[in-house]
Amino acid sequence: MSKGDKSEGQKQTTVEEGTQFKGTLSSTCQVMVRGVVDGDLTAPVVIVSESGTVIGNVKAQSIWSEGVLAGRVDADDVHLSGNVRSDTVIRARTLEVKLQRSKEKLEVTFGECILDVGDDPSAEASDSSSSSKRKSQMPPAEASDSNENSGNHRSVPPPAE
Repeated sequence: MSKGDKSEGQKQTTVEEGTQFKGTLSSTCQVMVRGVVDGDLTAPVVIVSESGTVIGNVKAQSIWSEGVLAGRVDADDVHLSGNVRSDTVIRARTLEVKLQRSKEKLEVTFGECILDVGDDPSAEASDSSSSSKRKSQMPPAEASDSNENSGNHRSVPPPAE
C-alpha cells in the first residue's frame, strides 16, 4: 500500500486538523493524522500529514510522515519528509528520508534522536551487523534548486564500528 491510498470501501481512522487526541489509539485500519495524537498509536499504516503531529509510542507496519514525530517509533517501513523532534527513537527495517521544500531551501529536520535501521532492529545485542544504530545531532539537510531534480533523497548511512 502506498501513501494515501484509500480504495473505495477501505476504512480509515482520521484525526482531523484542529483535533487533539490524548490516550491510546489502536486501529485495524490505516490512521491519518492531520491534528495531534499524544499517546500510544497502533495501526497497520500511519500517515502524518504536514499539519499532523504524533507524540508518543507508535507501532505500525508502515509510517509516512510529512509532519512532526516525537517519541518511540517502531515500524517495518518509515518514510520521513517532515520533522523528528529531539529524544526520538526510530526503529525500522527500512528508512527513507526525502527532502521537503521549506521557503527557498529543501530540508528535513532531525533533533537529537536514535535511528535503529536494519533487518531485525530488536536483535542489536546478538548481532551488531544486522542493525545499525546512530545517535547524533543532525543539522537540517539543505539542497539548492539545482539539486531539486536529482532525487531529493538522502539515506542515513550506518555508523562506522
